[in-house]
Amino acid sequence: MPALYLYDDRVARTFAPFALTRPAAALRAGALLVAERWARALGVPVAGYVTSPDLQGFEEPGASPVAPEVLPAGAVVANARFAPSLARAAADDVAVWRGGGRVAAVRLDAPVAAAALVAAEHPPAAAGAEATLDGWWNDAAWDYVGQLQTQLAADLPVLAAELDTVEHPGVVLGGGGVYVERGATVEPYVVFDVNAGPVVVRRGATVQAFTRVVGPCYVGEHSLVTADRISGCAIGDHCKVHGEISASVLVGHANKAHDGFVGHSYLGRWVNLGAGTTTSNLKNTYGTVALWTPQGVRDSGLQFLGTLFGDHAKTGIGLTLTTGTVVGAGANVYERMPPKYVPPFSWGGGAPYDTYDVERFLRVAERAMARRQLPLTPAMRGLLARAHARRGDG
Repeated sequence: MPALYLYDDRVARTFAPFALTRPAAALRAGALLVAERWARALGVPVAGYVTSPDLQGFEEPGASPVAPEVLPAGAVVANARFAPSLARAAADDVAVWRGGGRVAAVRLDAPVAAAALVAAEHPPAAAGAEATLDGWWNDAAWDYVGQLQTQLAADLPVLAAELDTVEHPGVVLGGGGVYVERGATVEPYVVFDVNAGPVVVRRGATVQAFTRVVGPCYVGEHSLVTADRISGCAIGDHCKVHGEISASVLVGHANKAHDGFVGHSYLGRWVNLGAGTTTSNLKNTYGTVALWTPQGVRDSGLQFLGTLFGDHAKTGIGLTLTTGTVVGAGANVYERMPPKYVPPFSWGGGAPYDTYDVERFLRVAERAMARRQLPLTPAMRGLLARAHARRGDG
């Protein structure tokens, strides 16, 4: 297979609060990042991201670089809004891959400038043999939450079959299966409820005593899960999770280390929730949840939807958030319930918020990352500074 590039189309570049600081390929869809899903589907690592020029310099462990200025003929360009299933797809002599009746990826028959691709409505048309991909389209930012349970139910048996698993001392309820990878730790008195689906615990992760883990649930590498009820979640790498959390996605390096309910929410990387932070995920009317988007308030069509937290967002002790709240990247909010939209890099105890000083924000981000032995690289520092300057874009 030739080089594989993942493309943020115009819709993906409106996925607030995430698109300001990360490509869509670096979002978690189901158990894995979108980039990991595409690499598995086509059997080739991702060579780069084709995305907004403002994301030039995007760096994090395991991530691919931004694509070169010109993509070569023969390269495959895949839409990062499509999350392919984990099954291997046909790749040899294929020119077009379709998912859900739409073009999900094409093989370039001529070189294409990355800037031209970003400016276009769609990737270039391609002709030739076609193949079909199973998977899910993410047409709005909340789809990563709305489709989570279906994705986990499909992902976890595939991942489990590949793992070197070990016995564990936990109690298992139901027949969905518990798969603990060698190198993970499950303490006594953990209860795995797998009546609704399996649980996968990856190497380096720890599930502490007196935790109830309800499947389908994925616990990523080197994450810590401790106490209360963890249900139907995709927990990325190096996360800390405590208290009740359900049907939520943590991209990675996120902390929900204290009590407080979080439901049907999405936490970007480096999010930190203060003790007692609580999200509402169901309206008192039991109706569908609407939320802010850059194009205006939209009805998600979902009855259950909590909060979407952008990268590096932080909440104070005891903060409560209503259904369908969007907290922008880099925001630090506390005390009073925020409005349903908190702009990026907001600071304060209630709206209208001050703007978080960029140098102060960068110092805090650098400290937070150093606690996980990761540097804030000059390239990511520049990306976050540009995001701060563009904070009005959402």
